[in-house]
Amino acid sequence: MADVVSRVQLAAFLPALRLADEWTAALNAAMDRFEINTPYRAAAFLAQVAHESGELQRLVENLSYTAARLCVVWPNRFATVDAAQPYERNPERLANYVYARRLGNGDVASGDGWKFRGRGLIQLTGRGNYRSCGTAVALPFESEPERLESPASAALAAAQFWQSRGLNHLADDQNDDNDDEDFIAITKIINGGTAGLKSRQLYWARARAALGIAAPGTIV
Repeated sequence: MADVVSRVQLAAFLPALRLADEWTAALNAAMDRFEINTPYRAAAFLAQVAHESGELQRLVENLSYTAARLCVVWPNRFATVDAAQPYERNPERLANYVYARRLGNGDVASGDGWKFRGRGLIQLTGRGNYRSCGTAVALPFESEPERLESPASAALAAAQFWQSRGLNHLADDQNDDNDDEDFIAITKIINGGTAGLKSRQLYWARARAALGIAAPGTIV
């Protein structure tokens, strides 16, 4: 099957992208495998992963926070700055605490929080999610979590998540729906809310332009 996105189109979408050849191959292989196989699907997918990963450059979760910021990000865990102070700028200790006994992880002492912190293009997090995604793509993410830091595995994990959540259908251009509302629905499924929506929408516009797609509602 022909590539959905060419190197030229990917470079037009993300001009500062490093390893453009590797990313073009990785994204096309993943999108083909998980049926992100039309320009409409690819534009929405590329927009979301570009936002989530800092334009495909950030494949590991950043857990270095000030104590004050920890109180904002995890208010239920850190009610005061004093409570957050031991975790300030201490990513491993923080991950082991906030992700303990969640998402298939063990307790704090297990180290699972740090080992299975967010990785990949859509920040796969937790032992259980590493296991289930690894099973779906036939790769040992649970035993080799660092694999998700490579373009090929990061793209596969993101594309598998995308298809498994029904996002291809939402990304399709259909006459009886609202594409803008569908894109917001996609954002909610990925993010759990609408954080960064304006950024995601800007990437979506850029991706559509790179792939030669008219804006939603445009009569051509």
